[in-house]
Amino acid sequence: MLRLAVLDQSPIAEGGTGQQALRNTIDLARHAESLGYGRYWLAEHHGTPMLACSSPEILVGAVAAATEKIRVGSGGVMLSHYSPYKVAEVFSVLGGLYGKRIDLGVGRAPGGELETIYALQRDRRHLLPEDYAEQVGELLAFLEDGFPAGHPLARLAKLPGAPGTAEVWILGTSPASAELAAALGLPYGVADFIDPGSAPSGRLYRERFVPSRGLKRPEVSVAVGTVCAETGEEAERVAASWSMAINLAGRGQFGPLPSVTRALAFLAAEPGLDSFAGRRVVVGSPGSVREQLEQIGEEYGADEVMIHTLAHNHAARRRSYELIADAFGLRQARRAREPARRRR
Repeated sequence: MLRLAVLDQSPIAEGGTGQQALRNTIDLARHAESLGYGRYWLAEHHGTPMLACSSPEILVGAVAAATEKIRVGSGGVMLSHYSPYKVAEVFSVLGGLYGKRIDLGVGRAPGGELETIYALQRDRRHLLPEDYAEQVGELLAFLEDGFPAGHPLARLAKLPGAPGTAEVWILGTSPASAELAAALGLPYGVADFIDPGSAPSGRLYRERFVPSRGLKRPEVSVAVGTVCAETGEEAERVAASWSMAINLAGRGQFGPLPSVTRALAFLAAEPGLDSFAGRRVVVGSPGSVREQLEQIGEEYGADEVMIHTLAHNHAARRRSYELIADAFGLRQARRAREPARRRR
């Protein structure tokens, strides 16, 4: 059966604050765990007034502390900005605190605009180097104590959270990211909500996968933009805020996630507008959403669909995840797994 997970970007609603968005993330994580979702990932974005997820490592710790069993991770750390050693230290500590519940998804994208890249760089004299594969290799060596004897960094491989560690995922949409994940024998997370044409990368990863010590068979998770409500009409209404935000971002206009009322007026004033500016967002009633998510999962050969939802109203976002969970029978499956004494 297709597994379900959550990708959270901590959206900041028009009229709200970043602090509220972060508190909503904790609330949604607890709700997702109670619904039976298996994984909860926190994204990394910088320099945008719409998203509060600039520090996934802090949110991973906060969500893990607020939950009990759900896996928690980064979706993902934009490794090009950071020292692999520091990232390994941080996720070693998280693994030490929360055991085998921690995932470390790493990506190559900068997670923001050119100004963001400039602001994040310690050395601003040079552009970001093209050394992502080397960074990933060094990160794995730190996490797995994998430096050869005599390597100048070998003695640093004893990380503070040992023996705790995090499961590393390669994130991306391109054939290059698929080939890297396959060659290293790592699980692969594909961002369909960024590029709906990424299914060939998922298939390429499966074809070229090389088993590793940590993973014997390929594992694919596909992140899909999704909005669900009791009816298709209501789902379209809730999704209007997201649609407006994407279209404005394409014009270089950034702000908090607009209200549904303002978004509906914006969309009505521009007939013929591509609702999500070329992005794929699954919008509909529970049955329709389940059918579409299963089709996308099959398209990617995915083991898991990671649901990514933006909505102006936090209650509507909670309800979307709830309806999807029930459409897939997550709560029933969770109750069936619980010991009988806990159900009394």
